[in-house]
Amino acid sequence: MIPSKYEEDELQTLCNEPREGKQMISAATSSDTELNEVDRAAAQFRVQPDARPAEVDAERLYCKLSAMLHDVMPNFEIAAKAEVAAEINRLKIAKRAVILGHNYMEPALFHSIPDFVGDSLELCRLAKQTDQEIIVFCGVRFMAETAKVLNPHKLVLIPSERAGCSLAAGVTAADVRRLKEQFPGVPVVTYVNTYADVKAESDVCCTSSNAAAVVESLHSETVIFLPDEFLAQNVARETGREIIFPTRDPKKLNGTDLNYSLIGWRGRCEVHEKFSVEDIANVRKQFPDAVILAHPECRPEVVAAADYSGSTTAMARYVEQTNAPRYLLLTECSMGDNIAAENPQKEMLRLCSVRCPHMNQITLEDTLESLRHDRFVVDIPADVLARAARAVERMIAIG
Repeated sequence: MIPSKYEEDELQTLCNEPREGKQMISAATSSDTELNEVDRAAAQFRVQPDARPAEVDAERLYCKLSAMLHDVMPNFEIAAKAEVAAEINRLKIAKRAVILGHNYMEPALFHSIPDFVGDSLELCRLAKQTDQEIIVFCGVRFMAETAKVLNPHKLVLIPSERAGCSLAAGVTAADVRRLKEQFPGVPVVTYVNTYADVKAESDVCCTSSNAAAVVESLHSETVIFLPDEFLAQNVARETGREIIFPTRDPKKLNGTDLNYSLIGWRGRCEVHEKFSVEDIANVRKQFPDAVILAHPECRPEVVAAADYSGSTTAMARYVEQTNAPRYLLLTECSMGDNIAAENPQKEMLRLCSVRCPHMNQITLEDTLESLRHDRFVVDIPADVLARAARAVERMIAIG
């Protein structure tokens, strides 16, 4: 237990004191007669051999987080977060749950409680592989729905009912059905950033990391690609296709003889659409040696002006595996903080005026309540779930 009113100097010396007793619980932990009941359960608990260790001691967790996040958060806040995170880890072990954390989670959560972290595609695969009966998804609603689609008989929880997505909300199942009536026989690819009923109307799903490969795998002259406008344009450029954006009124496209092979939709991520070519130009003026990475949900001209474009995991891997004087990530704010914490020897520039308001709904405090009370349960009608599963499974098979 961390005293709630530690003075700053006490917090700084805490991690330098010798520690006895409790250990970090990992696949390498051996039996220890001094471990208490929860710690003994933790020593036997395995999500998967490659899962992150689950730290159940608040002081040890504080020391770990403080070392990583001292440039991001004040120590007293890290101490408070460590208390909550340690309790989550103990409860997770007791209930035999697995926690999946998206790369956009705020740093204290991201580095403390998930058994696995990653982008949408990685977490889809991990959700399918887990043996645990409870899945807590620290991400937005469509991600938790995808976990449920892949694990129909498991209890899937999302810590906040408010964790939606502007992009997912921008297209409905009825919209997809109307498009299929307009363009009969044309296969439908939907971005994984959609709700289950939209996936159920689709032939296959995709993520930002495999979108072009999914489109090419269909071997179709024409493809419907939903709902992200900019991702569709970036895929069209990568695959050499012409793109059109139909209106919601089918009559306006009657008799059209436009030359196209990709049919898009006017959906946008409210975070990534904010980045501009002017932002990149201004950064290059001040930091000409900066390597700029852009998410594929950014505008095509922004992606073209950047040095690298990839999924969140691809960007994290790029920073880890390269050696540039400094880096700038054009994506959600917390992603940059998380990468900076994992790569302290590398300089990360900040160009971030907004966090995703939906990802920001997922907190350590709500995650603790979610585990305590089995809330909020993700349910999908059986017929929708079965049809959505085919599209998601096909995406995973493509890789």
